[in-house]
Amino acid sequence: MRINQYIASAGVCSRRKADELIEEGRVMVNGSVLDVMGYHVQDGDIVEVDGARIEPVTKKVYYLLNKPAGYVTSTADKEGRPLVTELVPDSVRVFPVGRLDLNTTGLIILTNDGDLSNKLMHPSREFNKKYLVRAAGIVTLKEAEHLARGVDIGGFVTSPAEVHLIKHDRNSTIAEIIIHEGKNRQVRRMFEAMGHPVQELCRTGLGNLTIGKLALGQCRKLSPAEVEYLKRV
Repeated sequence: MRINQYIASAGVCSRRKADELIEEGRVMVNGSVLDVMGYHVQDGDIVEVDGARIEPVTKKVYYLLNKPAGYVTSTADKEGRPLVTELVPDSVRVFPVGRLDLNTTGLIILTNDGDLSNKLMHPSREFNKKYLVRAAGIVTLKEAEHLARGVDIGGFVTSPAEVHLIKHDRNSTIAEIIIHEGKNRQVRRMFEAMGHPVQELCRTGLGNLTIGKLALGQCRKLSPAEVEYLKRV
C-alpha cells in the first residue's frame, strides 16, 4: 500500500495531507525519517507519524459536525487551539474532510475513510456548498446579481453561484449563497470584493446534506444512505 494511503487508512489525515507530513519529515518507517513520497508499505514495516505508531483501521466511521467558531479543522495545532476532532465522541481517530475557517461555523464531515476523503477533496468533485452569510452594509439586488455571475477575488473569477437576499437592517445584510468551488476563504473574499466584509458565516449544506437542527458543537453519525450518497457524488 502506498504510504499516503496507509496514513489515510489509519485515520490520521487525508492522502493530500499525508504527503505534506512526509515532506515535513514527520513520518518514519522502521525508525528512519521517510524521504520517498511514493514508498509502498511492506508487511512488517513500522510506520510512525509524529512519533506515534499507526496502523490501518478496519472500522470506518462518518460524522457530520456543526462546527463552532474558534475550532481548527485539523488534527493538530501548534498554537494549542481547540480541534474539531475533539468534538467527536468515537474512540476511533478521525480527521476533517476539507476545511472551514477558524471563525466560520457549520457543516463539516469527519471520518477515518481516507479513500472517501480523497475523492471528495479532488478538484473534479465539485458539488453544492450552501452558506448563510451576514455581511456588513446593505447588499443591493444588483450586487447580488454580480456575485451570482462571478466576481474577481484576486486573480481568480468565481464560477456562477446562487445568491438569495433574505433580509437586512441598517448595518448588515443576511443572504444565502450556494457555490460549487472551494477556493480558500472564497465566500468571504467574494463579499469583500463587493465592499461588504463578512461578519458571520455558517455552512448550512454540503450537497444534499444539511446541519438541520444540530446544535453548535454537536455531531451525528451519517446514515448508510448518506455515506452512499457521498461515495456517488
